[in-house]
Amino acid sequence: MKKKIIKNEIVVYQLRNGAIELKKDIGKNTIWATQAQIVQLFAVDQSVASRHIKNIFKDKEISLKSNMQKMHIANSDKPVVFYSLDVILAVGYRANSTRAIIFRQWATKTLRAHITKGYTINPSRIKSHYTEFIQAVDEMKNLLPPGGAIDSTSVLELVSAFADTWVSLEAYDKDKLTTAGVTKKAVALTAEQLYQAIGSFKKELAAKGEATDLFAAERQKASVAGIVGNVMQSFGGKPVYPTVEEKAAHLLYFIVKNHPFIDGNKRSGAYAFVWFLKKAGILDASKITPLALTALTLFVAESDSKNKERMIRLILQLLKK
Repeated sequence: MKKKIIKNEIVVYQLRNGAIELKKDIGKNTIWATQAQIVQLFAVDQSVASRHIKNIFKDKEISLKSNMQKMHIANSDKPVVFYSLDVILAVGYRANSTRAIIFRQWATKTLRAHITKGYTINPSRIKSHYTEFIQAVDEMKNLLPPGGAIDSTSVLELVSAFADTWVSLEAYDKDKLTTAGVTKKAVALTAEQLYQAIGSFKKELAAKGEATDLFAAERQKASVAGIVGNVMQSFGGKPVYPTVEEKAAHLLYFIVKNHPFIDGNKRSGAYAFVWFLKKAGILDASKITPLALTALTLFVAESDSKNKERMIRLILQLLKK
């Protein structure tokens, strides 16, 4: 069997106590690292890194087939397992260590520098022309208050998620985005059901060391009940938000913006949004990817309250079939 030697460029990540050389695969637009390098990157035990990687593939957050490879390297008789940049970042966002935080800051800074120097667009995901795409990014950023924390990477990811349903910029400028959903089916939602769902989510995060006792703990009694009441309210015998999509959009918005919990409002809002769509049987996983969901949630969190209706319409646009 012919040995496959990696001869691509090297990306050096500088640490205080040394440097780590990561292999850049130009052909596949990614970076490869061994589990040992991932352990060193985030300063976690090997068992922790191994568990995160196992869960990432088990949860199908990332495809095993295209993100793990056994490669031969120089001076090695046996193939070595390498993991892609997607896996590295996924572990980094799960790891609970000071080094992981530093790495995330470095990764964000690097991505931001790349984006500000020139946008990289995947034509299969972005159906509009280059100029329109950049204008769309600028328009969406204009919805945010000055000095917000959301970066261009998140905006790009969100615009990418809209590729299949994005209407013309003229419609956007004239505020003609989708104003309603299409799925008019009865889906029960009570405060108790939402409590139980978020409670289960909290247990999953706590088992991974990613949630404290304050996570999803109400600031005031019946805060969640109030949100559910608003989402499911009726007027004149008819629901104020008649479609599943409208209910889901408002559920996400109210939890993120109203801060019913002491900690974990964004994560709880994102989870409740996806959970409700699954409950209704209309979740489109091809559009609402983990990255798109994160970007959408951050966008809602950073948005000015005066833009609430346009934010709701953006969410509905994403859910448009």
